[in-house]
Amino acid sequence: MPKSKASPPSAIATAGSASEQRRLQMADIARLAGVSVSTVSRALNGSELINVETRQRVAELARSLNYSINLGARNLRLQESKTVAVVVPYDAKSRQHISDPFFLSIVGSIADALTDRGYDMLLSRVDAERLDLASHWFDSGKAIGLVLIGQWRHHDQLNEMAARKLPLVVWGGEMPQQLYCSVGGDNVLGGTLATRHLLSLGRRRIAFVGDANLPEVWLRRQGYAQALREAGVAVDPALELAAPFEPGVATGIVRKFCAAQTAFDGVVCCSDVLALLTIQALRANGRSVPGDVAVIGYDDMPLAAYCDPPLTTVHQPVAQAGAELVQALLGQLRGERAEPRTMPVHLTVRASAPAAAG
Repeated sequence: MPKSKASPPSAIATAGSASEQRRLQMADIARLAGVSVSTVSRALNGSELINVETRQRVAELARSLNYSINLGARNLRLQESKTVAVVVPYDAKSRQHISDPFFLSIVGSIADALTDRGYDMLLSRVDAERLDLASHWFDSGKAIGLVLIGQWRHHDQLNEMAARKLPLVVWGGEMPQQLYCSVGGDNVLGGTLATRHLLSLGRRRIAFVGDANLPEVWLRRQGYAQALREAGVAVDPALELAAPFEPGVATGIVRKFCAAQTAFDGVVCCSDVLALLTIQALRANGRSVPGDVAVIGYDDMPLAAYCDPPLTTVHQPVAQAGAELVQALLGQLRGERAEPRTMPVHLTVRASAPAAAG
């Protein structure tokens, strides 16, 4: 019988050293966390037998020791997994639901793109104040990479994740000093197109509805302000409303704004849902759309065409977004440099802000 080939001594030593290092690291984590090594092992594997607080404490210690990142890297080398984690953060205060039309559309687009390429999708949610917790899926080896929907208010946490060399792509706008790869619509252009259209209709008191603390909304506001300045119209902070995307919270805020602010004749809203809430609030205060106030939404979700009146809105390339996000992530897994990608947007004109006559 032919003799089997022996592994080179250096390879045996390397494997033994790596195994010993990982064993020692796990013991360190157990000591620092005040739990057993078996509890650490279960926590890093996401076992529900371990309570959430302990799992989070172990994961944070593991990250500080650069332990669990090695497990994700091992999966990449051995191609043991073809699962991508798609993470939809939520605001703990407003609790924007995953049933939001935009979330449903973009998650569906990503799912289709992954399926077409032979990959599985793991859908998860994290608190928008702790975006870094999304890295658990990679650190635990359960996903080969991450797609996050939205930058929220923690651009810094996303940069920290990218600095750890996590395979990460974020749906959002390109920001200054950005280390991570983002894919998103041209938000500045979208804000500019919407505002220019209202100006072309003779509207001069144009309100802006959206929370500019969020990066994408901040970029849309940049376009809004730019278009006003180009037309010689002053930006009036009194016409800006920092409304969240979650309708349950935004409804009262928008109603109060529309009841108090009578001196506006156009509105740029940062989502179609916010635009619908604005139309309802205006009507409740005896104002017609588009007669008294022309309203423009953002996203161009399917429901926009069936509103009363049908909604003029900035069209985002959501159907193409899934393929772009997945392509960017798979490129990182192949070792390619991940550059931010900005996709074109356009204005879909309907009855809530119809084109100027003649």
